[in-house]
Amino acid sequence: MSLPPIYPPDAVVPFREELTAVGFEELKTPQDVDKAVASTKGTVFCVINSVCGCAAGSARPGVGMALQNKVIPDKLVTVFAGMEREAVDRVRQLHAEAAPPSSPSMVLFKDGKVAAMFPRSEIEGRSPQEIAEGLAEAFTEHCTKKGPSIPAEELAKLRHIKMCGSQIPRFKG
Repeated sequence: MSLPPIYPPDAVVPFREELTAVGFEELKTPQDVDKAVASTKGTVFCVINSVCGCAAGSARPGVGMALQNKVIPDKLVTVFAGMEREAVDRVRQLHAEAAPPSSPSMVLFKDGKVAAMFPRSEIEGRSPQEIAEGLAEAFTEHCTKKGPSIPAEELAKLRHIKMCGSQIPRFKG
């Protein structure tokens, strides 16, 4: 039996759309995670998305900016903390040796192994630009796919959500 979501599904749609708009595929199950990481030759960038306004509110725009880099990961995937809980747990198992569980967090896999890890402690308190710089550096070092993920004009039109998750009512589903 799967763990129920913590938040009402419709309440997290704007947070999800910030990443899907720049090319991310949502992974909903541990099997989806295993397939994405194991079946991709090259790089997979996984964002553990979150409703946290202080850290995720800067992380999502930073990710979008980083994906304007000249080289970007081969595959972009995301799981949502508190929603697809088993999928999140699987990502955390895959990066356990690199960093303890946190959300938001980001991990760059290369040929199924952790190449770079960005836990919450490296996100919180940083601006989107600072986050983008760190990610772009990792992309330049490990990736070969030509960027950007979307045209800069499209990125400029995105609306960024920055609200505290404690303001979202718990799902009673």
